[in-house]
Amino acid sequence: MVLVGLGLTKDSVTVTVDAVVYYRISDPLYAVIQVEDYSMSTRLLAATTLRNIVGTRNLSELLTERETLAHNMQATLDEATEPWGVMVERVEIKDVSLPVSMQRAMAAEAEAARDARAKVIAAEGEKKSATALKEASDVISASPSALQLRYLQTLSSISAEKNSTIIFPLPMELLTPYLAKYAHLMGPPPELKQSPEKSDNLVLDAHAAWPKTNL
Repeated sequence: MVLVGLGLTKDSVTVTVDAVVYYRISDPLYAVIQVEDYSMSTRLLAATTLRNIVGTRNLSELLTERETLAHNMQATLDEATEPWGVMVERVEIKDVSLPVSMQRAMAAEAEAARDARAKVIAAEGEKKSATALKEASDVISASPSALQLRYLQTLSSISAEKNSTIIFPLPMELLTPYLAKYAHLMGPPPELKQSPEKSDNLVLDAHAAWPKTNL
């Protein structure tokens, strides 16, 4: 026996439930004497029981606990039809249909939940990346040689892309010892002289300004 019942859930959602009820005659005499039409009576009782059970469940319970719903319905029907000589052996919940508007609302809610989870995962990834980057910067800053190795790795990755221009970052700390060593030989910085042709432009005669030294 196939049932299609329209009911209202505990959380006020209208649903359509398709169910199948399997029954047999356990006592033919009672099936004739105790009830006028055992088949119609069993069908009506099953439809009423289905609506009552749907009204005691939330929508989420109907969607996730079909086996429990079917077992409760089977036990209730079997107890009620036993005096009629009818035994309900099994009840199956085939489908639970929702209105189109409710389906759209649930789809929008599920999409919003997925977007929220994706943002949380992305934020956690950014946090871990920032933490790892800070730890790496602390390690590199504590060792100048590690910083130079990082420069070389950067140059290697740039050259692998076949670029025509490579910018090599050279820290001034590497030149500081040499500048301090030869500062007394280079003398004072050159003076700026005004060109007689253009008094508003400053030119530098580097060859005449710097003293001649042999390093």
